[in-house]
Amino acid sequence: MLKEIYQPNPEFSANAAIKNMDEYNALMDKAKEDYEGFWKSFADEKIDWFKPYTKVLDESNAPFVRWFEGGKLNVAYQCVDRHIEKRKNKAAIIFEGDRGDKQVITYLELYYNVNRFANLLKEDFGVKKGDRVVIYMPMIPEAAYAMLACARIGAIHSIVFGGFSAEALRDRIEDAEAKVVITADGAYRKEKPYMLKPVVDEALSHGNSPVQKVLVVERNNEDVEWVAGRDYSYNELIKSKAAKCDPEPMDSEDPLFLLYTSGSTGKPKGVQHNQAGYILWAQMTMEWVFDVKENDTYWCTADIGWITGHTYIVYGPLAMGATTVMFEGVITYPDAGRPWKMVEEYKINQFYTAPTAIRVLHKTGENEPNNYDISSLKVLGTVGEPIDPPAWKWYYEVVGQSKCAIVDTYWQTETGGHIVSPLPGATPIKPACATLPLPGIMAEILDPQTGAKVGAGESGYMCITRPWPSQIRGVWGDPERFKKSYFGDVKKDGVPVYFTGDGANYDENGYITITGRTDDVINVSGHRMGTAEVEAAIKKHPNVAEVAVVGKPHEIKGEGIFAYVVLKSDNSVADEVEEVKAINKVIQKEIGNIAICDDIVFAPGLPKTRSGKIMRRILRAIAKSEAVTQDISTLEDPSVVEKIENMIKCKC
Repeated sequence: MLKEIYQPNPEFSANAAIKNMDEYNALMDKAKEDYEGFWKSFADEKIDWFKPYTKVLDESNAPFVRWFEGGKLNVAYQCVDRHIEKRKNKAAIIFEGDRGDKQVITYLELYYNVNRFANLLKEDFGVKKGDRVVIYMPMIPEAAYAMLACARIGAIHSIVFGGFSAEALRDRIEDAEAKVVITADGAYRKEKPYMLKPVVDEALSHGNSPVQKVLVVERNNEDVEWVAGRDYSYNELIKSKAAKCDPEPMDSEDPLFLLYTSGSTGKPKGVQHNQAGYILWAQMTMEWVFDVKENDTYWCTADIGWITGHTYIVYGPLAMGATTVMFEGVITYPDAGRPWKMVEEYKINQFYTAPTAIRVLHKTGENEPNNYDISSLKVLGTVGEPIDPPAWKWYYEVVGQSKCAIVDTYWQTETGGHIVSPLPGATPIKPACATLPLPGIMAEILDPQTGAKVGAGESGYMCITRPWPSQIRGVWGDPERFKKSYFGDVKKDGVPVYFTGDGANYDENGYITITGRTDDVINVSGHRMGTAEVEAAIKKHPNVAEVAVVGKPHEIKGEGIFAYVVLKSDNSVADEVEEVKAINKVIQKEIGNIAICDDIVFAPGLPKTRSGKIMRRILRAIAKSEAVTQDISTLEDPSVVEKIENMIKCKC
């Protein structure tokens, strides 16, 4: 295991936004001493206000807090208009399609495209302030235009990931009561067209849909059905639209967007983010965590269907006037050299991706980075889950050439932006560790029973004890669910605080390591163990590429540990018994006998969404011999579910 601490690159630190730990500590002290003054200073500096706010923070109706009350702004103006004078010819978006087609959109071109799109929504579709618009799009520039056009006219957008099924799309449309859907005929994946419009048609096939009109971007020009009076071609309508649309003055606490997350009850939760607080933190974290400079090119490999795409592909980079890369394809296609080829071509300086992608790139193209000039890289980021030490080591030594900082970012849909992360110019990095809260974020690991802060080496619940500007403002249409979901589990000094749903611990230096969801805990003979901890141990076996651990009922222990393991070499190992023994030996060494797996299945792959999230609920069902009832249409490879089920049936 990597235990050493990696100091920031002195050459990089010299020009970083936050240069050392003294500057970090000074910011933290300022926030603790004058919390409202801390946020006021940045709100005044970063946001172009149409009308000044009169109150920084109102907690009188907590947890329904209000930030920058009375202030007026427009997020599209913040991301586009205000850059025109100085950056009109600077690249705002660099787009690379799946097939290698390229497009560079300057800030001036972005301004014109967003204005035209906004006028189209207003004039042809009657969209006005407060209306909900569902965006079901591939990763193409028009998706960003749609987001910003909604923000410009005050409509509330709700993006649904383009891999979701018709049923999932319908649930979100109906909950948001959306009057318009923006989609595309389809897009390309691995050079083959795939379709989105037919999914929209199916989602709207029930007679009670609130949707009045559908706007279709013709991307792959495959044949689709058109419903007269409902469906319209973006490509045709946009031609006649004026490139000037005045931005709607929005109140600081007006909703900006909804983004639905899976709920424990099965009904998706419409996470609501509002205007000023969200865009402020999106910009601040871009500047602090990625340290993007004026001439840098930044690439986040996520999809706009997730919060990472919202904050760190579109809103954050554009708010600070950066150049952001949008990529339609799969980063391992046509081979594992694809991302490094793009880094070389676009001279990318900051690269942000998921540990799952890093592990796949490591497994399928361990030496590929050496075939390209990737010396432009300065900061590497990870997002979505804790990164394991072997993947971290490869990322740091091979991709980062032992000179790039790795920012292991911890945050959620509900937090709007990063909350715990290294600062590339200041924080000494501990591999596979999120390190410290960002300035202004009062994050603490608390004992769920007493509400007291836990000590070094002890585990507890990851909480935030003071409201912050970009926090979730509510669950759409369900205030009680909002309170119960996020403020019902932990109290500090008798006051409910925001609980992330994750467990964590401190090391002797106060660094925070996230151990995984508290509901991803296995109780083995009365011992509670996070699945992430067991997974981290198994990944230390040299032949393990990926692993997912779930609990399985055990007549003696209560729960046993069931591991799905994907090997680096061919999954049909010569001697499965010996391989199982070897993996359990690693677990025994890393954790102890209590964590030894009762079942290990060598799987051909893991059920993952196209953004790389492992669907553990499916794996739990299979382990318990239950029917898989969850929608698998969103998976990268739906066939892997049946393959795993058949493997387990053969073993029984």
